[in-house]
Amino acid sequence: MSRLEFYSRPLVAFDPSKKEHRRIYWDFETNRTWGNSPFRFICPEDHGHDLPSMIQKQMIEWYMDKEFGQPVPVETARKDVQNMKKMVDKAAKR
Repeated sequence: MSRLEFYSRPLVAFDPSKKEHRRIYWDFETNRTWGNSPFRFICPEDHGHDLPSMIQKQMIEWYMDKEFGQPVPVETARKDVQNMKKMVDKAAKR
């Protein structure tokens, strides 16, 4: 093992659910440098070695899942729309 490898920051896979990872990315966006990061994030080849874009995509997916959860089945959505129409019709008759 070389000295550079021994003293280098450990490699870690970015996990948007970890607050520390999101904070490190925010710090990168603010300062435009990874110099303050305690570790290096792994960027798989299928992301074209573009770490910031990979992190942005993962964070968007994580926030969307967190806010909206799983997609609503079509039948449930139709029932919800029908119920809303009934409520609007009742309110309009008053």
